Amino acid sequence: MNRRNTMYVGILLLSAFLLLPGCGSKKTDDQDMLAGQDPAAIGKEEPLESKTIGIMEGRTTGPMLPVYFSFDDYSIRADQEPRMRVNADFLKEKESTSIRIEGNCDPRGTREYNLALGEKRALTAKKYLINLGVAADRIATVSLGEEKMLLHGHDEMSWAQNRRDDFVVE
Repeated sequence: MNRRNTMYVGILLLSAFLLLPGCGSKKTDDQDMLAGQDPAAIGKEEPLESKTIGIMEGRTTGPMLPVYFSFDDYSIRADQEPRMRVNADFLKEKESTSIRIEGNCDPRGTREYNLALGEKRALTAKKYLINLGVAADRIATVSLGEEKMLLHGHDEMSWAQNRRDDFVVE
């Protein structure tokens, strides 16, 4: 037993000896690192604040806006109604324009379920536009389900971006 403990202590000391040289004591800060570089290669300093705040705008043709949905829902939310009015106003102004509404889902759920949900979302938006005075024969719908996600993350921000209808001029 004593010999075994001696072996473990030896292995522990050897491991410590091999790992310690990798831990340098010299600390470098940004100024030390920049001192040896060519100033022209560094570029100009930029502020840390983001200039692009807000949500992405899907694959929608401008000036129309995508419409976002709650999880497992296909009704137009109250906060998305102004977007639907913007889209309807554009289509009423451009009477020769036809669009395709693409219903999209986040990746949670089966492929079949998401295709059905995407179709319900697209049809709900079409009905909403018709109620706002857009001719039904100018609006086609398609469900993309989870097939054309914008963001592939596994977090609520990514999922929320993927739960949308895109309005694409044909």
